[in-house]
Amino acid sequence: VELEKTSNPDSEAIRKAITAGYFYHTARLQKDGTFKTVKNQHSVHVHPSSSLYKHDPLPRWLVYHQLQFTRQEYMREIIIINPEWLVEIAPHYYKPKELDDGTTKKMPKVNVKNTVASGGERVTKDGIFY
Repeated sequence: VELEKTSNPDSEAIRKAITAGYFYHTARLQKDGTFKTVKNQHSVHVHPSSSLYKHDPLPRWLVYHQLQFTRQEYMREIIIINPEWLVEIAPHYYKPKELDDGTTKKMPKVNVKNTVASGGERVTKDGIFY
């Protein structure tokens, strides 16, 4: 039996599955361009080795795998998510009111010349790097 290799350019199902496993590791972009965890309001930053480190525009919502503490608390292994997924996946943990991200509010613009990470990965529009 031969199997044909195919790929699906839509990464939403994969990102949704990761969000289901790490829904409690969520950070939201603040007006000042920093991120805060949703539940505990801890200031966290995108790790400099991440492909999303100088992403332009900054993603509004992220799920991370772990936090690394050095001088600052850095999010490692991150993906861009939609906040609606959190209520869908974990209604026992998140309420729609606390996830109101104010999409009508203006968010900071970052001056970025290049969206290539230190490892050479490029970031796609949907938040997956390659």
